[in-house]
Amino acid sequence: MTAGQRKVAVVGVALSDCGRVDDATPYALHAQAARRALADAGLDRGLIDGFASAGTGVLAPVEVAEYLGLRPTWVDSTSVGGSTWEVMAAHAADAIAAGHANAVLLVYGSTARADIRAGRRTGGLSFGARGPLQFEAPYGHTLIAKYAMAARRHMIEHGTTIEQLAEVAVQARANAALNPEAMFRDPITVDDVLSGPMIADPFTKLHCCIRSDGGAAVLLAAEEYARDCRTDPVWVLGTGEHVSHATMSEWPDFTVSPAAVSGRLAFARAGVRPADIDLAEIYDAFTYMTLVTLEDLGFCKKGEGGAYVQARELPVNTDGGGLSAQHPGMRGLFLLVEAVRQLRGETGPRQVHRPDGSLPRLAVASGTGGWFCSSGTVILGR
Repeated sequence: MTAGQRKVAVVGVALSDCGRVDDATPYALHAQAARRALADAGLDRGLIDGFASAGTGVLAPVEVAEYLGLRPTWVDSTSVGGSTWEVMAAHAADAIAAGHANAVLLVYGSTARADIRAGRRTGGLSFGARGPLQFEAPYGHTLIAKYAMAARRHMIEHGTTIEQLAEVAVQARANAALNPEAMFRDPITVDDVLSGPMIADPFTKLHCCIRSDGGAAVLLAAEEYARDCRTDPVWVLGTGEHVSHATMSEWPDFTVSPAAVSGRLAFARAGVRPADIDLAEIYDAFTYMTLVTLEDLGFCKKGEGGAYVQARELPVNTDGGGLSAQHPGMRGLFLLVEAVRQLRGETGPRQVHRPDGSLPRLAVASGTGGWFCSSGTVILGR
């Protein structure tokens, strides 16, 4: 952060009930996650003067703030898909550092799975056909088809194999097996991934994220309040955000995600390098997202992502990710929750340790929105 500004810490994190939640509304999941995050921090709710939310209601986050009984003087409703929460965290950290807020609550909740089960909605194949998207929709550009096309381009240009992409799903499931909050925990193999039903070439079912219910909350506060918290603070060291494209025809290179820009900015502002990072929480709606984001954040060179994920050099998506743990929609907030828990040493059998046995000191959370349309990256440190 700029010299003279207040340091900003994540002081509370929590999940609501997740997985199969048939008897709750999205608002109830917001409230449950928010209460748990406040309890985690040990701070009084009266301290919260900033609020950020997206994805629910016509006037989000106004409706959610009202439901929670909050009357914030700083508010953010940024909505850029799955990266929304990393971008919101960046905005909140800037506001706190500048003195425009003291404590900002980020909260999300969704009953995406339960709504489909109850017939209240159908599975979304795309984000609609208005504006520029009208020129792609007639050609079958579903959401998953866009990701599949990008993955195929990477395979053609860099020799990435379907087995390497499958390895991402296998590792996610192995991590989920150690997470009692994960929705799917039974082990899977590369052969299991490859033999599943085809969804959009080259993706079979297990290359794609699950659909769940659930919510999450993250509370950020100025440094002077961190000393009053129940847990050790996790500091926001650097952030970056970037938007790339809406239509595939305006995406210059299908093998480069917007994390290449947001990551570069976040690392530079934090003053650290990818080699310094102990764990990464990466948005993984599809296996290709994990692979290409790791490349673009600088953990390996372009085109080497397949070999990198096979080598398992870096702990990635330690909770099981959207591929196995939970994915109720815009999952970016869950990345921040897991990163903070890991840095605080609270994740039990899936806890990451440094080579010397100590707790991790640095983590990166990088969210992706749309079909690589946006990216937000946050560097966190203990």
